[in-house]
Amino acid sequence: MGRIFEKRKHTMFARFDRMAKAFTKIGKEIAIAVKSNGPDPDNNARLRIAIQNAKGANMPKDRVDAAIKRAVSRDKENFEEATYEAYGPHGVGIFVETATDNTTRTVANVRMHLSRHGRTLATTGALESIFIRKGVFKINPEGLDLDTLELELIDAGLEEMQRDEDAVFLTTAFTDFGNMQKALEARKINVISSELQRVPNLLVECTEEQEKEVLDLVEDIESDDDVQNVYHNLK
Repeated sequence: MGRIFEKRKHTMFARFDRMAKAFTKIGKEIAIAVKSNGPDPDNNARLRIAIQNAKGANMPKDRVDAAIKRAVSRDKENFEEATYEAYGPHGVGIFVETATDNTTRTVANVRMHLSRHGRTLATTGALESIFIRKGVFKINPEGLDLDTLELELIDAGLEEMQRDEDAVFLTTAFTDFGNMQKALEARKINVISSELQRVPNLLVECTEEQEKEVLDLVEDIESDDDVQNVYHNLK
């Protein structure tokens, strides 16, 4: 009985940890959006997306409002975005996106995480041919005629529609991200989340043991508070 309780407790803490990480990430997205285009979501598409993602992550409205107010304050630290590239174990490419108020600290931390696994930073642009930026939208399919919607969204830049039991994922080119956002807003479609992702066009196949080495490094980097996203091309 004690083991079951400990397992449940560990699972609960892990869930809270993931939620806290998600809220921190969204809070930084809100801050960057407000600093770039102001606190009015009606006139700030990036802020609308951040608020939409906050709802999808079940972030309380009062926390969203507080994040916007903090971003408006002149005393609030300014976050800036920085990216880093590296080759992980067995030639797997790793792309790191961060949002930080101290790039010196952040690059030092990323180097530290890589060093623990015998890796170093690559030159900027080293992975440019491996990762392509794509817009990815997660929508609620309830009440939608997906076949008709798929045809309608082609004009907005839809490249691929993937369906599962609880959600539908729409993929667009980087340049069509805004067009798709407007098309979904116009149709009042329930968007759970939307973001620009780095999708690999070249995958590296590894053994199970090699895969664990790569994922251990990715998990180590993801644990850093300044890290927003980590992408890799492990098959």
